[in-house]
Amino acid sequence: MLPLLTSVSLDKGNAVESERKRQILDAAERLFSERGYHGASMRDLARELDLKGGSLYSHIDGKEELLWRVLERAADEFLGTLQPIVASPGSADIRLRAAIHAHIRVITRNLDASTVYFHEWKFLAEPRRSAFLERRDHYEQLLRSLVAEAVSSGDFYEVEPKWATLLILSASNWLYQWYRTDGALAPDEIAERFIEMIFQGMQRPEALLIEE
Repeated sequence: MLPLLTSVSLDKGNAVESERKRQILDAAERLFSERGYHGASMRDLARELDLKGGSLYSHIDGKEELLWRVLERAADEFLGTLQPIVASPGSADIRLRAAIHAHIRVITRNLDASTVYFHEWKFLAEPRRSAFLERRDHYEQLLRSLVAEAVSSGDFYEVEPKWATLLILSASNWLYQWYRTDGALAPDEIAERFIEMIFQGMQRPEALLIEE
């Protein structure tokens, strides 16, 4: 007679499976970052995890699914940090400062994930490619809404929110290429330097005096 599967044993089994999938995603993220999507094979991944190929496919459907899940996880982290800031009370310029700090922290906290997020997404096939770009565009729109609010409130000059947002993201997103954890500046210090230079071109002098 087969033993009964209790809720405890099922939960334990699910926890083990979830942990294994997390390990697979972590390893795939690292390999995609170091070698690129096309440069990392499923054989490389199985070797990294000390698994046989057949065992690996019992956890995931294929290489593109791994890329998709790595990108989804990174997108969740970016959006999960920005959405509460946009929805919070307070002046738009203060929230934009917080958003830039949060964005840079996400990038520097996991450089492998950031590298894949900014560079390897182009290897997704449809419909996943469009789904990823939709989430990325949503993130940009949230950030743009803060810039637009700062302009409408009079804190910023009449800058065009689209181009100001692209400037912020272009400066910040390149961090994955040059940031080092043992570098001279911590993430928040880098964020402050970016903010100082970018805001000097957008923020009205009277708004600066209010913040001081």
